[in-house]
Amino acid sequence: MASKSIVFITGANTGIGLEAVKAFLQSPKAYAILLGGRNIDKANAAVRDMQAQFPDSPSTVTSVQVDLEDDNSISQAYDTISKNYDRLDVLINNAGILPRMSIEEQTGTDSYLGAAFDGQVAEGKLSVREMWNKSWDLNTVGTHILTYTFIPLLLKSSDPRLLFITSGTSTLAESGDTSVPVNFSPPKGWPKQGFSVAAYRSSKTGMNMMVRDWVRVLKEDSVKIWAISPGFLATNLGGDQERNKKMGGGDPALGGTFIREVVEGARDADVGLVVRRGGVQPW
Repeated sequence: MASKSIVFITGANTGIGLEAVKAFLQSPKAYAILLGGRNIDKANAAVRDMQAQFPDSPSTVTSVQVDLEDDNSISQAYDTISKNYDRLDVLINNAGILPRMSIEEQTGTDSYLGAAFDGQVAEGKLSVREMWNKSWDLNTVGTHILTYTFIPLLLKSSDPRLLFITSGTSTLAESGDTSVPVNFSPPKGWPKQGFSVAAYRSSKTGMNMMVRDWVRVLKEDSVKIWAISPGFLATNLGGDQERNKKMGGGDPALGGTFIREVVEGARDADVGLVVRRGGVQPW
């Protein structure tokens, strides 16, 4: 066990989380990968698929049930990992709700629909308050509670690394960049038309502040911390994968590879910052 770095990735049975699992399995370095998933059946299925795809990997992959909206689930995940492993070397906070948009929404010509919890208001599934609370509860509060819970295991590592998957929509400095569709101002009148993910992007901005505070809190513990902004990737989360490709979404494998590169030291010069493949994302 001591020869393998122990990596726990939340929300890893699909999307960028699963791409990160694939990237670690393809590394010459040996990892004990803990694939976290809210639904244990789906997590188990993902583990079997990974084992079949990468039978010769020096790494292992094991499923762990964890639901960020359930404190009991988080505690049980901690107990499971603590019982079976002596430490945690890398914690990757990937689980969360993602935005969903159509081509029309990207260009600002469609109605306010189809964006994570934000879109469920227009669909009549959530009230405005429920939408905002659920976005923050999952993306920010749940992520903080899971991190807080697992810090004791992380501090047992000789090289602890803590990653948070954020979003390009979260940056305050670039929120006025109207070349990005999510920053468009809709036409005069009410109700507004166009794509909006105000709750989603705000929860990720909140996460960014949380990251800065973890940097402060763990400064003397030598924990290397980053927020990861993977860019627009054509995953199957939040909508249709083929449609995301047509909108210019990059290969999802790029996100997984980038996460692994950060873990393996490629961005150690940028500890404490939001990093993206092209450099550093401003707060």
